[in-house]
Amino acid sequence: MPLKIKPKKRLLTRIFLTSLSIIALVGFGLAWMVNTLHVQNSYNEETAQLIAEIPQVAAELREHDLIPDTSAWLEENNKQERYVMASCDANFKQVWTSSLAVDRGLFDICERFDEIRGGVPPYYLNTADKRSYFAYLLSVDIASIHYNLLVLKDAEKIERETSKFAKRTYIRLALVLTLALLLLISAAYWGMQPLARMRTELQAIIKGKDKALSGGYPVELEGVTQALNQLLRQSSAQQQRYQNAMNDLAHSLKTRLAAVHAITDDPTLERQAICEKIMDQVSQMDLLVKYQLKRAMLGRKGLKQIKTPVNPIVEQLSQMLFKVYQDKQVQFTAMLADNLTFPGDEGDLMELCGNLMENAFRLCISQVRISAKLDKDGFELIVEDDGPGVEDSLKQKIIERGVRADTQSPGQGIGLAVCSEIVSSYGGTLSIEDSPLEGARFRIQIPLN
Repeated sequence: MPLKIKPKKRLLTRIFLTSLSIIALVGFGLAWMVNTLHVQNSYNEETAQLIAEIPQVAAELREHDLIPDTSAWLEENNKQERYVMASCDANFKQVWTSSLAVDRGLFDICERFDEIRGGVPPYYLNTADKRSYFAYLLSVDIASIHYNLLVLKDAEKIERETSKFAKRTYIRLALVLTLALLLLISAAYWGMQPLARMRTELQAIIKGKDKALSGGYPVELEGVTQALNQLLRQSSAQQQRYQNAMNDLAHSLKTRLAAVHAITDDPTLERQAICEKIMDQVSQMDLLVKYQLKRAMLGRKGLKQIKTPVNPIVEQLSQMLFKVYQDKQVQFTAMLADNLTFPGDEGDLMELCGNLMENAFRLCISQVRISAKLDKDGFELIVEDDGPGVEDSLKQKIIERGVRADTQSPGQGIGLAVCSEIVSSYGGTLSIEDSPLEGARFRIQIPLN
């Protein structure tokens, strides 16, 4: 099977071919026009010269007694030159032929000229003597007599001059095209420099050296670079969402897995009870996975039209945390109305309560308290403990990803950052205060409008 090599499509090649085709077309068109104008100008100059030589023409006419010898100027212009010419009537019938034309057997000059006189000068004739002539029509009045004269000039000499002029024209055209090609190549590579620069910057972005295209591009490329930078930002944000979602999922599953271990290690539970509690944790893990995947795909946006009961979520989480931290014998207090609802998604509420309660159970000495209310001002959730609290210098920093107040216990510093993101999506605030229990108080406030 023969190997087929398909050439790469190059933008520069297209520009070169298109531009050179246009330049060549215009150049050859101008050259053709110049040559045509030169021929017509030469024809007009020759016609003017013949008009200036009318006395010599008249001398030949007088020699054949075709005009009366009444003009004094004929005495001063009586130099006789032999011309290939003929006199034609109004219908271009040949009525007289010069002696030189007779010698050459040209008796149908007027009839041949009549066939081509409707065209554009110069008039080119092939005659019976196998020669080529340029025909010049002179309509003159000599001694009050109108003469319709046709004078023929040998075309060979004129054609040589015309050919020489045309050759010089095309040589000049070739020089112009060569210069145009050099300028075109320079302009093309100069014009392509921004694209080469864009390719270099994109390669740097792919390698992770840069995050966006720089500025300073030509106006024609500004829209492209802005769109690419926006696409890069969206891609980076999407990637960051996926990374955050996976980190958040791992953080959320960690507590559930700890609860599963605590359940399996609890000697007071029967096998049936262990299976039920483990399945309950597995169901919660499944909900968390779906929630985090949805969040990674669509991003974070609070939906206040959804209402989620608070008590069932808090009850599930507290039972799980009691298993995880059963050695601490935590005194947990929930100050919640029976019909209290959270103005948002169930997954968001589980993340908020789960992270704040898990921190409180982990850092407390013996007491954890949660309270919430919903009124005209909005929804408020408070989780507090009697642990070491949070230093004032860290209260704003610990809501950032990776920042932890307690560096002694294991953790990734993700929980509070997740809470802050969720609260911000609802237009609310997360504040860290000192609790009357002498630990930390985390207050979440979400407006209803």
